[in-house]
Amino acid sequence: MSSVADALRAFAPEYLKRFGNDVPAGHRKVLNAITRCRTGELGNVVYECGSCGQQHWTGRSCGNRHCPSCQFDKTQAWLTKQSARLLPVHYFCVTFTVPSELRMALRVQQSVGYKLLFDAAHEALRDVGAKTRVLKGCEQGYFGVLHTWGRNPMVYHPHLHFVVPGGGIRLDDDGQPEQWCSTAENFLMHHGTLIRVFRGKLRDKLKVAGVTQDVPRCELSKAWKKKSVVDIKAVGNGQAVLKYLAPYVNRVAISDKRIVKVDETHVTFTMTPSGTKHTITKCVTGSEFVRGFVQHVLPPGFHKIRYYGWQHPRRKIDVEEIRWLACAATGLFFLLRFATKERAEPLPALRCGHCGGDLKLVMIILADGRVLWNHRLPFQDSG
Repeated sequence: MSSVADALRAFAPEYLKRFGNDVPAGHRKVLNAITRCRTGELGNVVYECGSCGQQHWTGRSCGNRHCPSCQFDKTQAWLTKQSARLLPVHYFCVTFTVPSELRMALRVQQSVGYKLLFDAAHEALRDVGAKTRVLKGCEQGYFGVLHTWGRNPMVYHPHLHFVVPGGGIRLDDDGQPEQWCSTAENFLMHHGTLIRVFRGKLRDKLKVAGVTQDVPRCELSKAWKKKSVVDIKAVGNGQAVLKYLAPYVNRVAISDKRIVKVDETHVTFTMTPSGTKHTITKCVTGSEFVRGFVQHVLPPGFHKIRYYGWQHPRRKIDVEEIRWLACAATGLFFLLRFATKERAEPLPALRCGHCGGDLKLVMIILADGRVLWNHRLPFQDSG
């Protein structure tokens, strides 16, 4: 079967040659890592069958966060961790979308633009929540995830998904949680107010930072006059939305399983158009595929998941304490109804292709041939 790496190996060299120094260093680094992933150029990993003794060699993974082949373990770990942090309350998924007229400006200045998008969305949730009757005087806690694609991975479509518990914590005089205040299951905050506040904050932040200075005035006027897309959706106990977000947390727009064919000039992949449930195939040139892929590469060091309020790591608030307050506020019935945790699917066991026996890792070899680790010499110095 063809993969994303196969497509990039076939067409990235010509893409880099064609656009030369116009290709950002970060894009070059990602393409270099993925095209060498599991080829042996980065070294090898050796497994041995516990039944027949047969050795199996495979190329080392690149580990790049944009590589579709390397992120499954991290995805499962993130899903398990976030599932364990869910409270026994109802949740909402709040989606903030950038007007189409401004997307190219964000694409040109990603580091600044993405940060300001996060800031505007968080401040809008915080400020509107502070004016909402049930949440007034409470501290909310939520996290947001950045996506830069939609149904068609070749289209640049930056937006944020925030996972927001339906309620907040009221603090005592010492700043410690003393009460959980719950919203209605179908209402978080006023939708229209959230749209207006988000739009205003995003407009002001982008203007001050100069992100929109090259956008034509007529396009800017159109962007700020149209109704911003902010969606608030009730998502039950939150488990389903975590499962939805998990595959997108640690990879880029398109996965290996969607690649149908890579030929001499084109890449064919599957997609589901917006508004439909029918999967279709789409064929693009090799250069277009590479361009579509790298436009979703994040700036170096950029965090695409950000935590706010009492969920922020520096807040130092015990989640278990908030969980008990939520239980006391919602009652045991709500706990039994919503708090069932689903375990992430375990990783499949590695099996020998000759006899079906269990495989165990016995050696890791670097690209230059040096042995990084040997199970017979666990403390071997690789230098």
